[in-house]
Amino acid sequence: MSLEEAVERLLRSVEPIAETERLPLADAPGRVLATDMDTPLDLPPFTNSAMDGYAVRAHQTTPGARLRVVGRSMAGSPFAGPINPGECVRIFTGACLPEDLDAVVIQEKTEAEGDFVRLLVQAPIRAGDNVRRRGEELRRGNRLLPAGVSLRPVDIGVLAVAGYREVEVWRRPRVAFMATGDELASPGQPLPPGFIYESNRPVLRALLSEWGMEPLDLGIIPDDRETQRRAMRWGAEQADALITTGGASVGEADYILDLLRESGQVEFWKVAIKPGKPFMLGRMGDTPVFGLPGNPVSMMVAVIQLARPALNRMAGRSHVNPVRWRVAARSPVRKSPGRLEFLRGVLEWRDGTPGVTALPCQGSHLLTTMSRANCFIVLPSECEGVGLGEMVEIEPFTPLTLPALGSL
Repeated sequence: MSLEEAVERLLRSVEPIAETERLPLADAPGRVLATDMDTPLDLPPFTNSAMDGYAVRAHQTTPGARLRVVGRSMAGSPFAGPINPGECVRIFTGACLPEDLDAVVIQEKTEAEGDFVRLLVQAPIRAGDNVRRRGEELRRGNRLLPAGVSLRPVDIGVLAVAGYREVEVWRRPRVAFMATGDELASPGQPLPPGFIYESNRPVLRALLSEWGMEPLDLGIIPDDRETQRRAMRWGAEQADALITTGGASVGEADYILDLLRESGQVEFWKVAIKPGKPFMLGRMGDTPVFGLPGNPVSMMVAVIQLARPALNRMAGRSHVNPVRWRVAARSPVRKSPGRLEFLRGVLEWRDGTPGVTALPCQGSHLLTTMSRANCFIVLPSECEGVGLGEMVEIEPFTPLTLPALGSL
């Protein structure tokens, strides 16, 4: 099955969690809006000055004009008195523009003369100059943010400036996860001969937290059929989704596939990607189960490319394809056709030009290469290799690498 078909089936297999909660804005960053948010007031709520200077009638701003200053309008303290022809008001940035005035002369273009100010403009200014009009950003009832948005810090500010204290968001999906294998030891424990420290659970916990999920760690489960069955059943009962790592192949101690067939159902197994091929989608009761490979890089590719779209849908987010760019390869790459391949690469700029270098070691057990890389090099299934200087598609790990690519 191709990656595209697998993602489509994953998205069809899950539904957004139909539970919401109200949170104060301070607790809402990263959460997914459950409802459309409209502004209950004009933004800005009143016409105000964009600069320090003098609020005037534009038609009275002839070069050298001398206007009487009758008061001050400051942020939070507007001027409320009458303003006659030939008069003006000292005004500061963000202060309310008096109703009878329609422009602001910046203070650098004026000269104070006691109770008067002389205008040093070269020509009359126009109505609206240096003024922020009421509602010029949004009018009352306009859409602030649509449902399905993951709230960023700036979105919290947008809600705050519109006067909201709370927001309704979807409940975070609770995702249980477990690692299987008799050879696994928890970090910090003595390492017996033949054992390795287990890293998939720490990685999953970090990824799930970063993606706005609620992680539920089931621990390391030994290669015992009944123990794994009990752990999977308990995880499926306690969580909205279950992730297993390891045991997804067909070795003598690989039980996950058989246990899903016995205690639930398997919707598909194996995807034409490398690494990450032995991914499985199953179900125990109403709970989707994502079976990931045990090798740490294979696990990361599978959870990012396959499980994440489904989890995002459960969280109420709209599906968005990964951001990918085309850049020049700075190293040749060998590949056998047949599977879509994700290589670990280093994207960097030399003399202002982006390029990507494939890391020399690409084994699916080499987690340190994921740490040294900052992108995937994505090679199509039919690709038979890439030569030096050829254009390849890359998928950055984080948006931090994107701004410099904007000029491509």
